[in-house]
Amino acid sequence: MHKTLYGTEVVLRPPTPEDIPPLAAIRSTPEVRATWRGGDDLVKTVTEDLADPDVTTLVVEHAGRIAGAVQWGEESDPDYRHANIDIYLDPAVHGRGLGTDTVRTLARHLVTDLGHHRIVIDPAADNTVAIRCYTKAGFRPVGIMRAYERGPDGTWHDGLLMGLLASDLTER
Repeated sequence: MHKTLYGTEVVLRPPTPEDIPPLAAIRSTPEVRATWRGGDDLVKTVTEDLADPDVTTLVVEHAGRIAGAVQWGEESDPDYRHANIDIYLDPAVHGRGLGTDTVRTLARHLVTDLGHHRIVIDPAADNTVAIRCYTKAGFRPVGIMRAYERGPDGTWHDGLLMGLLASDLTER
């Protein structure tokens, strides 16, 4: 069981079955669905995501309400060991610094508690809001991954690989 993490404004906690419908509702918003997609049955998709043994998902709470989810995975080969992060938040809470607080809180846990020296995240190259959020937490651009992800329209789009070293993690 993973522990609950506390940020400045957010609480990151292990999910429960009761979290699935609200997370599916957030995933169904046009802003989130555009990047996270998930098929016609988002309750099923979220349920499968939470059961994925290769990814740890935490519910993001703000002011006692579910605001989204953040997940992480890791490469465990000692010569390449690092973690990766992905996040979605309800558009109703965008613009409040909760994304940066969430990413910073999880990154601190991955570095301090789990000993990762490097963390990566890979927003769409044109997602300036996400890139700004991750930069505030200490992530730096590594490079463009050309034709990295197929969009809902069927065309390929670039991704930006961003990395954070333990020494890059910002506190505010």
